[in-house]
Amino acid sequence: MTEKCPHTAYDPAREGAEMSFKDRMSYGDYLQIDTILNAQHLRTGAHDEMLFIIQHQTSELWMRLALHELDAARRAIAGDRLRESFKMLSRVARIFEQLNSAWDVLRTMTPSDYTTFRDGLGQSSGFQSWQYRLIEYAVGNRNAAMLRPHEHRPDLLALLQAELARPSLYDEALRHLARAGLPVPEAVLSRDLAQPWAADAGVQAVWETVYRAPETHWEAYELAEKLVDFEDYFRRWRFNHVTTVERVIGFKRGTGGTAGVSYLRRMLEVELFPELWHLRTTL
Repeated sequence: MTEKCPHTAYDPAREGAEMSFKDRMSYGDYLQIDTILNAQHLRTGAHDEMLFIIQHQTSELWMRLALHELDAARRAIAGDRLRESFKMLSRVARIFEQLNSAWDVLRTMTPSDYTTFRDGLGQSSGFQSWQYRLIEYAVGNRNAAMLRPHEHRPDLLALLQAELARPSLYDEALRHLARAGLPVPEAVLSRDLAQPWAADAGVQAVWETVYRAPETHWEAYELAEKLVDFEDYFRRWRFNHVTTVERVIGFKRGTGGTAGVSYLRRMLEVELFPELWHLRTTL
């Protein structure tokens, strides 16, 4: 009979893996895992409150990355480095794909589940997310009325006001087209940046020029499609938000006092880059 060799447990240290982290930076140290995993402070004993908190916390982390990428993309466009911006804009679209997937998890929570902890939310609401508001301001949906939920935080109010004073992503795209010799209307280039964007026939005509001869304006054409790609995912995120809220609370008012589903449905009508959508009909 052949004698069997005793089982030997695999030891990564034999292949050079670091196993001792006394006075050294570990994975958890670098990522601040303890801080993240201790940031879920449940206010009720409801089982699904943990799901609700983590879904929104992870969404805020993805939004932080989206802001990081949008800011870099905007600076690249302002510097006429369009190819550099394309990677960042593609990444932002995929970030919103991840945010869309998060609704699938939240939708496993039923109306009965939500009622077990809803009162514990007080007046807090996603409507008050300053990062979401900053994303909207950064890409061009600028409504100064939405500053009010942040007036209790002077630091956040200043951050949002500073964003309103900057050219949006779309403004920078149009300024790039003008520098490239395309006839962007002067009134658009010199507009009050804090004001909401309004669809402009002259801007649509410029984009139509790009789309009618993409081989001549290839980088501008690709920029346009990156913007449309982002807005496509952004619209899906808004739609999934509406569907999830209706599925969980029906037409009740939101915890933050908004009209809930009715308010969110109005947001579905907002177009970030209207000319890029409208030209599809006229081409």
